[in-house]
Parts: sequence; structure tokens; C-alpha cells
Amino acid sequence: MKLNRPARNPHSETIIALIDVVFFLLVFFMLIGRMDATAPFDVRPATAVTGRDMPAGGVTLAISDQGALALNGEAIARSALSPALSALLAEDPELRLRINAHRAAELRKVLPLVAEGEALGFREVVLVVTPETDG
Repeated sequence: MKLNRPARNPHSETIIALIDVVFFLLVFFMLIGRMDATAPFDVRPATAVTGRDMPAGGVTLAISDQGALALNGEAIARSALSPALSALLAEDPELRLRINAHRAAELRKVLPLVAEGEALGFREVVLVVTPETDG
């Protein structure tokens, strides 16, 4: 008895052409598309500087991780902060404002205080940071 084997009919590999097309489109869109929005003017980000001494003098505003405020070591309500800073600035127009925020404090609680200090007339607003230690 003779058994007939089915004839082998190799299928054409169509998936390879599809992969080529996908990679071509990927390269095309990477070259043509913009990855991020660019400003219509030159932007040079600030350079971080460590190792400099913190400027002496001025008034220190501390911000806890929960957003509580202290002015020169005394707890202060948010509503009383602006009048207190204005009074200190009236005594010394060259006064420096140092903001010492807890590392877990949310930026949305810190930045409005920086803007408020500048709006009140502080010529210099310093953010107090702790440099990373090697180790």
C-alpha cells in the first residue's frame, strides 16, 4: 500500500514586508515630528551651583511638609504673612527673604510664596537647599 504525502507548498513570508513598512514609518515620524514644544525664543536653563555659602541676614520663612508656615522661627498664619513681611520690608528695604521649605513640601505651596515675596518688593528671594552628600 502506498500512502501519498501532501505536497509541501511553502507560504510566502508576508510578515517581513509588514515589519519593514512599520520601521520605515517609525523612522519617518521620528525625523519629521517634534518630540517637544520649543519656545520661539532662546531658553537657557539655570545651572545648579552647590558649595556656596548661604547668604547671611534677612528674614527666614520656613514651610513644613504639610504647608505650615513660620517666620523667623515663629509660627504664622498664611493670612498674616503678607502684612508681617510688608512691615519687615518697610523697616529695611534691602531685606533678603530666605525660603526654607521641607523637602516633601509640594511645589504648589512654595512657588506662590516666592511670587508673593517678589511682589511685596523683596529684591532677593533665596531658596535654601541642602546639597547631596557623596556616599
